[in-house]
Amino acid sequence: MEGSKEREDKQRKSAEYEAVIRAGPHVRPLQQAHAHLIVTGCYRSKALLTKLLTLSCAAGSIAYTRRLFLSVTGPDSFLFNSLIKASSQYGFSLDTLFFYNRMLFSPSKPCSYTFTSVFKACAHLSNLRLGTLLHSHVFVSGYSSNPFVQAAIIAFYAKSSALSIARKVFDKMPQRSVVAWNTMISGYDQNGLANEAMTLFRKMNELGLRPDSATFVSVSSACSQIGSLELGCWVHDSIVSNGIRVNVILGTSLINMFSRCGDVSRARAVFDSMSEGNVIAWTAMISGYGMHGYGVEAMELFYKMKKENGLVPNSVTFVAVLSACAHAGLIREGRQIFASMREEYGMVPGLEHHVCMVDMLGKAGLLTEAYQFIKELSPEELVPAVWTAMLGACKMHKNFDFGVEAAQHLITLEPENPSHYVLLSNMYAFAGRMDRVESVRNVMIQRGLKKQVGYSSIDVNNKTYLFSMGDKSHPEINEIYRYLDGLIWRCKEAGYASIPELAMHELEEEEREYALRYHSEKLAVAFGLMKTSHGTTLRIVKNLRICEDCHSAVKFISVVTNREIVIRDKLRFHLFKEGSCSCLDYW
Repeated sequence: MEGSKEREDKQRKSAEYEAVIRAGPHVRPLQQAHAHLIVTGCYRSKALLTKLLTLSCAAGSIAYTRRLFLSVTGPDSFLFNSLIKASSQYGFSLDTLFFYNRMLFSPSKPCSYTFTSVFKACAHLSNLRLGTLLHSHVFVSGYSSNPFVQAAIIAFYAKSSALSIARKVFDKMPQRSVVAWNTMISGYDQNGLANEAMTLFRKMNELGLRPDSATFVSVSSACSQIGSLELGCWVHDSIVSNGIRVNVILGTSLINMFSRCGDVSRARAVFDSMSEGNVIAWTAMISGYGMHGYGVEAMELFYKMKKENGLVPNSVTFVAVLSACAHAGLIREGRQIFASMREEYGMVPGLEHHVCMVDMLGKAGLLTEAYQFIKELSPEELVPAVWTAMLGACKMHKNFDFGVEAAQHLITLEPENPSHYVLLSNMYAFAGRMDRVESVRNVMIQRGLKKQVGYSSIDVNNKTYLFSMGDKSHPEINEIYRYLDGLIWRCKEAGYASIPELAMHELEEEEREYALRYHSEKLAVAFGLMKTSHGTTLRIVKNLRICEDCHSAVKFISVVTNREIVIRDKLRFHLFKEGSCSCLDYW
């Protein structure tokens, strides 16, 4: 009877300590629980020790977790795997490798769960050598055919930018699960290979495999990169036809996709259809409005999120709404929102918020205020993006003094970035200092720096066409040139005048013939007008910022052809309609 009572008492104490451990991931309570385990003799319970260790890891006290682990005699496989999984999950990747190494020198053997967590740690460390070594461990341990391990291997190589190896692993799989397909598609998407991601998704469909929600998150992200509305609508239709429930994650991805494909109304339709929404979804919709120049709508949604839904904006939300204010010229509102970060939410503005403020003030022509704002920042906060925003504003408002200073700061911070030299060259050209233009060009030549090649793409009849400046590779290029020549002539009759000083000086001699008329976006616009019926909206994606001459020309083209033209450049969307642009010439 006495022994039975002792056992019951011990079980009761064990249950009490388990409850203490579960109470919350705070280091001090965990240390107290550990002390009680030792005093009462319950420290021999591997189950309780495992929970204590994993919660200690979750609390962020990895040093304490290590010390506690080293005090355990004869750790079993469950303890090893729990620690490996927890340390990998909470970002302690080096410790994941430490626990894995300890496991290899113990009687315990790794299993599929071990490898999936250790591969995740190797990917987080971007350590291709260690991951490759771990891949050999997988073969030796006999888990090379395990679908979960294979997916982890593919994810590791993809995140390590070794996509060719990831694809070899994928292609050699005798049976590919949806998880493996998702991992490979996601790998392409995350490495900027959107077209490859879409090709693999089409192949998945051809084989009759049913995609899941995770598939469409990656696919919609790939569509966002490409900027093709036709492709985006097809993906959305596929979600509906496959009966996929649009949860918060997928819904947010669709909002981003439609916004970046130039159709903010479809993005709003997805947003309104979501049965539940979090701060991330609301932020995505605010950002969508902002990038299209709908500053008032972005502001309304921002205040509605707070007042009617009780959601607290986060740092990214403030970036989205401040960016919307900058694009729409809402200076007073932007100042108020920036001030509310500290006053109402106790949030310290970060680097991106400072960039938004400089961008907003600069675009509005308040260059002195923008410059003073920059001067009040600490040296750590003077990142290149701050000076880039200032320089863009100086170029827009033709302020030579501030512009040259901003460009010189940028060259000091990033001496190998050719775009800074091009912008400095622009500033000297504005001031008529062609001697300095040539000097900047000579520095670029000496350092082997070349201006990034610009290109524009347009989708016509479900096919993507790519154009670069002075392009002659298209089979119908002569017809495109003739059509564009006639189009520019019509624009000139309507009042268009080219702006050669903005582009001519920054190009090589042999490029100057095509410097203005045959920019890639003009070629894409001309081709789109030739190949689509009247009333069709043209949607074009450009990898660089649209130049001022093209911006002016497309405004006139929208008038003489009575067409809506959407161009997504490196920074934002431009909806050209009836001779005006949605950016209000703030870009």
